[in-house]
Amino acid sequence: MKENELQDLLNDFNITKFKNDLIDWFEMEQRILPWREDQDPYKVWVSEIMLQQTKVDTVIPYFQRFISKFPTVEKLAYADEQEVLKAWEGLGYYSRARNLQHAVREVAEAYNGKVPDNPEQLAALKGVGPYTKGAILSIAYDIPEPAVDGNVMRVLSRVLRIEEDIAKPRSRRIFEAAVQALISHENPSSFNQGLMELGALICTPKSPSCMLCPVQTHCKAFRDGVETELPIKSKAKKQKRIGYYAFAIENDNNEYLIEQRPDTGLLASMWQFPMVEKHEVDEEHILTWIQQVYGLSVNFDKKLLPIKHVFSHVIWEMDVIHVTITNSNADLKQGRFVDLNYLEKYPFPVPHQKLVDQLNQTR
Repeated sequence: MKENELQDLLNDFNITKFKNDLIDWFEMEQRILPWREDQDPYKVWVSEIMLQQTKVDTVIPYFQRFISKFPTVEKLAYADEQEVLKAWEGLGYYSRARNLQHAVREVAEAYNGKVPDNPEQLAALKGVGPYTKGAILSIAYDIPEPAVDGNVMRVLSRVLRIEEDIAKPRSRRIFEAAVQALISHENPSSFNQGLMELGALICTPKSPSCMLCPVQTHCKAFRDGVETELPIKSKAKKQKRIGYYAFAIENDNNEYLIEQRPDTGLLASMWQFPMVEKHEVDEEHILTWIQQVYGLSVNFDKKLLPIKHVFSHVIWEMDVIHVTITNSNADLKQGRFVDLNYLEKYPFPVPHQKLVDQLNQTR
């Protein structure tokens, strides 16, 4: 879609009435959420990072605990990374937490702890993309900047009947241009949040509640009876399945072996129980594999319940095996033994949290 085509869509569109109807609805019907208690840019920033790929109801308790633990830019900037990852534990997409802390540290050091209200400075911070930048500027600073996420694209694809594939990166620019043309310069905070809220509560992906919609009279998709056909979104690639053996390796002191993942890549710097992809070792030789990698002689004890976890792009399918070591005095090649009662102090990804839960239930 070219700029003149977008302009054609807006020629017969009552922009002023649309803005007023949306903002009035939002200010009357908005959900009470902890990050809406004030316009603190730090809190807005934390909430928007947490809300990426995560539902509001899931985020609320995490946000409250996180802000209680790290109430200011400085508190988060200089916290231990493991403490931050532990506070984030269970939210997933842990690179969000690391990038947030990295960027917050830059704010503390370069901007005296004040989140920049300059678009270029804000966009230069690690992990701050166009949407997060727009959300902070508009919600916290009342600057009329587009904040386009999936909710906003869905709403505007219907309201303006934009028939572009929202899964394609180039389509975002079309919706950003549309928001730029529509946004309220008097109240950009309520306008952008109104679009997001409308997508979350009314203009939902399936079965939108058109009869409750405050901007129904403006909606071209509803007018033409195609609201359930929009937005157009091509299917994502099928998730890859990876099979693992995961090991609960217990010593004579009822301690379990855990190790830290590399500081880059998926789940960087998190902790886990030893695990290996199934294609690397067959089940007959897993005890030998433990001996080679960790320097431990072990006996098979029992199989625990298998664990399956779905990430955005990959599915882990873990067979969990409990073993006990027979050479207590061996020199451990990697990892550390930790008492079961202290495992909760370490940040584990969800599938390994499930393993901890199993161990707690069976002791």
